[in-house]
Amino acid sequence: MGDRVADKIALVTGAAAGLGRAIALRLSEEGASLVVADLDAAGLAETERQIKAKGRPVMAIAVDVTEEAPVKALFAAIFKAHGRLDILVNDVGGGTSGHIWEAKVEDWDFILRLNLRSAFLCTREAAAHMRERRYGRIINLSSGAREGTPWTAYYVGNSAYSAAKAGIHGFTRGVALELAEYGVTVNAVAPGPIETEKTAPSFRKLEPLEYGPVRATPLRRIGVPADIANAVLYLASDEANYITGTTLAVAGGR
Repeated sequence: MGDRVADKIALVTGAAAGLGRAIALRLSEEGASLVVADLDAAGLAETERQIKAKGRPVMAIAVDVTEEAPVKALFAAIFKAHGRLDILVNDVGGGTSGHIWEAKVEDWDFILRLNLRSAFLCTREAAAHMRERRYGRIINLSSGAREGTPWTAYYVGNSAYSAAKAGIHGFTRGVALELAEYGVTVNAVAPGPIETEKTAPSFRKLEPLEYGPVRATPLRRIGVPADIANAVLYLASDEANYITGTTLAVAGGR
């Protein structure tokens, strides 16, 4: 247990599993009071249980952050309970569309909505509040896919996800410039190949392939959720108070 974000109020979306859960746990370990949000109520309850098991405060809210009204209700609940929000982590994302010649319009729209609209809606609510307080940390999850992922492109295709995460990169830069004069920093973390309970099986299949993730990563290993959680913690802490508008690649050198 540490104090790098002691007494801060932090909201992590997409916290029901994987990177979102790891980020929430890491911020909690360093002193933050957590609000965790996700559409997966069962997974969210498990994240809440793990945080409470360490004696740390947490509030779990099952919500669809791609919709405007639920996002407004989420922030209203946070302000009612805590009176403020110091840290926002937009972790919600994902989705697959297949190769471009077979991709469906509905998959394209869903992926952009999941990754970009959710970040926009949550950031808009947080920004209005943080601007008034002249303090805040916003961290978005981009991806190495923003520049194309070789193993995905060659074997399954997912240009919609690459487009969405490139959008997060640009969104982060633009919002950072808008909020800079108010003392609010906005950054992104761009994970490379990270092994979670969801991605592990696919990585095992890709390992022996010519363009697989291990061979394409200079450090010759797949990352773990703690690698991303530590990067988010750094950007959320006062150690990074002169960093804004930056996308930090946590991708083993890829």
